Amino acid sequence: MRVQALVPLLKSSFRDWQEDKASRLAAALAYYTIFAIAPLLVIAIGIAGMAFGREAAQGQVVREMQGLLGEEGARMIQETIQSAGREDRGLLATAIGVIVLLFGASGVFGQLKDGLNTIWEVAPKPGRGLLGIVKDRFASFTMVLGIGFLLLVSLGVSAWLGKLGELAGEHVPGPPILAAALHFAVSFGVITVLFAMIYKILPDVEIRWGDVWLGAAATALLFTAGKFLLGFYLGKGSAGSAFGAAGGLVILLVWVYWSAQILFFGAEFTQVYANEYGSRIVPDEDAVGVTAETRAQEGMPDRDRLEARARGNGREDGRRRSAAEGRSDRAAAGRRDHPGRRTWAHGEVRGRGADAGRRY
Repeated sequence: MRVQALVPLLKSSFRDWQEDKASRLAAALAYYTIFAIAPLLVIAIGIAGMAFGREAAQGQVVREMQGLLGEEGARMIQETIQSAGREDRGLLATAIGVIVLLFGASGVFGQLKDGLNTIWEVAPKPGRGLLGIVKDRFASFTMVLGIGFLLLVSLGVSAWLGKLGELAGEHVPGPPILAAALHFAVSFGVITVLFAMIYKILPDVEIRWGDVWLGAAATALLFTAGKFLLGFYLGKGSAGSAFGAAGGLVILLVWVYWSAQILFFGAEFTQVYANEYGSRIVPDEDAVGVTAETRAQEGMPDRDRLEARARGNGREDGRRRSAAEGRSDRAAAGRRDHPGRRTWAHGEVRGRGADAGRRY
């Protein structure tokens, strides 16, 4: 893909993002995430804790959340993790708790999958039965375990970079800059892989890995930039102070909603790129394309009307360009016939010498 095609690609992605009501999808995902954040983090910390210890993994998560949500939001996350991960229960209660955690953590991915299916205009086939439900849950469980594995990788690389920085500090001047750059690169890579997994695994579509990497990288870039901007605002501002004891919850809700907006825009970007420059997105064997009736029920505009309007706008733009080119040609001909005349945007200046500044 050429660089010149990036602007039309972004414009098409933004238009589809508006037409598919992605803000509403992000709001629904934020609501589900509030109830799934605790089990999701507990499972991820449990996986990472196998290698680094539970305390180290939990401390890393809380530090990351503090950078994103500020002191108040991070404190709420820490209390939630400690409450959900209590170990002073019997064997049966622990087993039931693990099952509840798994289903709770996978529920948010079910909502995310539904949102991606809406954006990519597919829906599960009617009457999929128990096998379809099991398949959906398995994909959600895969994402939960994948997040835990990525957290494990992130912790391992962070520990390695920290040790490298300590060793380099004894021999190389200015290592903090290098360590910060390496940490950013690793963090960006982990986030890119996470978004690529989401776009590839969750939706009921067939899409090649080569078609998701650009969208995943673009989403990771937007997410990283938004993380710093929103984290600075939430950390320094008083977004949750007006809500009293619920301030931490409100801050978390705002952050998840913001992140979901970016994720769905990246999905639109990936969809447009795959259909225009890649192998195209098609429903998998257990899904069908969304009909016009379904789009109408969801409150979304009909695709045929949108495409016709886009073609009409394109023809109108072409007519405007042709008219502008005609005016430009006539103006150029006039300048050749009258060398002393020059046309301006807000009037004309004629003549030379003393008359050059007179406006008519």
